[in-house]
Amino acid sequence: MYVLGIETSCDETGIAIYHSEKGLISHLLHSQAEMHSEYGGVVPELASRDHVRRLVPLIRQSLRDSGLQSSDIGGIAYTAGPGLLGALLVGAAVARSLAWTWSVPAVEVHHMEGHLLAPMLEEKPPNFLRGAAGLGHTLLVRVDGIGCYQLLGESLDDAAGEAFDKTAKMLGLGYPGGPLLARLAEQGSAGAYQFPRPMTNRPGLDFSFSGLKTFAMNTLASSGKTAQDKADIARAFEEAVAETIGIKCRRALQQTGLQRLLVAGGVSANRQIRETLTAMTGQMRAEIFFPRLDFCTDNGAMIAYAGWQRLRAGKRERLEFVARPRWPLAELPGIAVAATTSS
Repeated sequence: MYVLGIETSCDETGIAIYHSEKGLISHLLHSQAEMHSEYGGVVPELASRDHVRRLVPLIRQSLRDSGLQSSDIGGIAYTAGPGLLGALLVGAAVARSLAWTWSVPAVEVHHMEGHLLAPMLEEKPPNFLRGAAGLGHTLLVRVDGIGCYQLLGESLDDAAGEAFDKTAKMLGLGYPGGPLLARLAEQGSAGAYQFPRPMTNRPGLDFSFSGLKTFAMNTLASSGKTAQDKADIARAFEEAVAETIGIKCRRALQQTGLQRLLVAGGVSANRQIRETLTAMTGQMRAEIFFPRLDFCTDNGAMIAYAGWQRLRAGKRERLEFVARPRWPLAELPGIAVAATTSS
């Protein structure tokens, strides 16, 4: 079965085609970063309008590049939430219209489940049936199978990626700020500033990064006079976030007794975070899995794969559809199929 995946949860239009036996066939992505950079962040209405412009041409290109016809598509998967309401509605409307026109089933996909399943697109995927701890979008979850998720911890305020972007803006960097802050941090001196590791001195697996962001702002106001000062602050901030995440992930593995860690979402592309978590799991003799860099950010490939898993389990949506700006991961039903890359 060929499955068309559509991702429009925020500011990236992702289209992909996944085959049950051949794997990923096509993967196209249009980023709106340049458009939103003028405003220093995502403008929801502009994001929605750009999805309207980009979706159909990208779908046509994906079919053309794959040498496929619309009649070859056996199902359509689309992001139904969480995300920006207008952006989600664009993707859902196109997906359901095409499914009706092509007489194929459609299935809604949870954006976070897509990220958690992104490592399954690699040559050596993890085995979900044996249990793992998953980190993505500053959510810590126990993963016992597709749709079998137990929330372990979450951010009480800003997600790590949001904290990166906001701190980057304080430092006078552009949008999106996370990669720019990481690049600036490479020029910083180790130990120039010591930032706190929030909520690591108390039990639990929740995160909080708003105080760390404020600490960066106060440090910048009192000491950030030169370009080197800003680089040192960027490095101290990045190290604090990475170490905080590392401490929480170590605690999650210890408390659950699991020996696998799945790391997904935008922060999984950060080199410092990858190195910190890799070192931590190495010390614990645990396995760690990351998606390739192309699949760390929002993309259609993870949606196509997640949708295929639910389609082959018999999941089908009714003709009406909804977009879910907020959608707790625990509400997803589990499916009794193994997460493999072949049927």
